[in-house]
Order: sequence, then C-alpha cells, then structure tokens
Amino acid sequence: MSYEVIERDGVRYAEIIWADTRVEKTRFFSAPESSFQFGLLAHGAGFVEAPHYHYSVQRDVRDMQQMLVVQRGSIAISFHDAEGSIFKEIIIRVGDAVNLMHGTHSLRVLEEMQCVSVKQGPFLGDQLDKVHVDAK
Repeated sequence: MSYEVIERDGVRYAEIIWADTRVEKTRFFSAPESSFQFGLLAHGAGFVEAPHYHYSVQRDVRDMQQMLVVQRGSIAISFHDAEGSIFKEIIIRVGDAVNLMHGTHSLRVLEEMQCVSVKQGPFLGDQLDKVHVDAK
C-alpha cells in the first residue's frame, strides 16, 4: 500500500494516496475526527449499494482542507515550515491524490495539468480564504 503522511513539528500537512495504492475493501485513511475524510472505495464486481442519501447535519468546521486528484500532467507541491522555508517537496502525477490539511504549502505546475479539486465550501474568494506567506 502506498499511502503517505507528511508531518512536521506536530502538524499534519498532507495525506497522499499514490496512484499505485490498492486496498481489498473500502478504507479511509484520515482520522475519524478529521473534518475531511480521505480514503479509497473498493468493492468486488456485482456489488450494489442500495439507494440512499446522507443526513443533513450541522458541522462546525474550523479548518480548510483541499483534495487534489491529478487527471492530466504533473505538479510539485512544496511544504513550508513556520518560518516559510521548504522542508519537503513531492511530485504528484496522473492518478495521485493529495489532501492538503494544515500548514503552508505552494504549488508549481511541471506539465500542463488538470486536477479535480475538492474542499469545504462556501468559497469566500482568494482574499478571505488564503493567507499568503513569504517563502524563503
């Protein structure tokens, strides 16, 4: 299984499910208390899930997490410590998925890309949803 967690100084920056990850049955990697659940669904041929919907439940979400799934191209994602210095960089390609959880990150497109992006809403715009940090 190829699942990776990026942590530093007690902060969980990201979870990555690499494209080659395989599970036998559905598995969520995120902690149950996380405001964003990140995992893989897996079922055998012939599985049928009965028609259903999900309860409307009010939740108090205090963080903004974002998941990217690469459909085309490749991206370098850098993770920055509290002083703005890069401490780790990953390259994600077609089929890879990353959940950006906490801490500072930056993104650089290596090959023309397209990603599925999922995050909690409503989106309040770049000025209210992003805090820009001086990188070193």
